[in-house]
Amino acid sequence: MTIRTDGLTVALFATCINDVMFPGTPRAVVELLERLGCRVEFPMEQTCCGQMFTNTGYFDAAVPNVRNYVKAFSGYEYVVGPSGSCVGAVRHQHPMLADHAGDAGLAAEVDRVVARTYDLSEFLVDVLGVTDVGAYFPHRVTYHPTCHSVRVAKVGDRPYQLLSKVKGIDLVALPDADQCCGFGGTFSVKNPDVSVAMAADKARHVMETGAEYLVTGDNACLMNIGGILHRQNSGVRPIHLAEILARTEGGER
Repeated sequence: MTIRTDGLTVALFATCINDVMFPGTPRAVVELLERLGCRVEFPMEQTCCGQMFTNTGYFDAAVPNVRNYVKAFSGYEYVVGPSGSCVGAVRHQHPMLADHAGDAGLAAEVDRVVARTYDLSEFLVDVLGVTDVGAYFPHRVTYHPTCHSVRVAKVGDRPYQLLSKVKGIDLVALPDADQCCGFGGTFSVKNPDVSVAMAADKARHVMETGAEYLVTGDNACLMNIGGILHRQNSGVRPIHLAEILARTEGGER
């Protein structure tokens, strides 16, 4: 295992859903990055990335979120978030929203900050050059590659690289892994019946693996699938990638 400890300063982009509903995930990111030698700061100005407004067509309402994101993170060389969906929104929606606002200055600032924004798996593999982070998780696990992490943030196989190096893990393939879980932000609200059917299909495939844990890099998708798994008394526990990577041999987090 090679761990780079050069004292990089990282701004944690916690995301609003994690702040409100899954605070254990950003805490795990801090523990993990500090173990790898990084200094982690939490800009208090950060709020929602504005994805929900943008996806629903309320561009004008989303522009203040873009301005706030730039204000919160412009002073950092690295911004790391535990969400392919939110990182993807920053990369692809923020430039579009700055153009919509007709603000050339904002567009330039957005371009600078977007270039420094990473999904957690990207930062670990591409910036720190680490795949073995010293994690220990002796359980049977299956991984769901969320739509936005794969198609928008384009994290590729980085989560697999990281999971495959976890000591004690039994990583099993998920059937039809590339199929959407049905969350899709406001899609699940506007099309609940379709969303539930998609999540049920995903949950069925998860249970077919015999996994103890379902892991993803986005808690919103994990929540959607996890709700079905819970209602079906499957015994499968949802967990974020960061929370596995933060665990070390000798005790649970």
